[in-house]
Amino acid sequence: QVQLVESGGGLVQAGGSLRLSCASTSRTFSPYAMGWFRQAPGKERESVGAITLTGGTTYYADSVKGRFTISRDNAKNTIYLEMNNLKPEDTAVYYCARSTGMGTTANLNSYNYWGQGTQVTVSS
Repeated sequence: QVQLVESGGGLVQAGGSLRLSCASTSRTFSPYAMGWFRQAPGKERESVGAITLTGGTTYYADSVKGRFTISRDNAKNTIYLEMNNLKPEDTAVYYCARSTGMGTTANLNSYNYWGQGTQVTVSS
């Protein structure tokens, strides 16, 4: 069974930074792309970005482009979301997920394994 566990969330002031991690309890990353999503209260879950197996291709939502960076360490079965210059509108529960394929995609339906989420709260 694939299990993904996010960590690193918390409370931060606007303009601050956080680094989220997503670790797999088994060798489940290869060869799949991995994605980060978020869901704010009362809103639908949305894509933040995604990364291919080698990290050679990444995708970012326009709302986070230039502020967030996704990376992965396949040897550790871990992906990361580095978030800089955080804004109050970034407040959400952040989820990592494993894609069913190898290409990056923002389509939630293309991800079949999800973590439990970690809360990120940005105060103004």
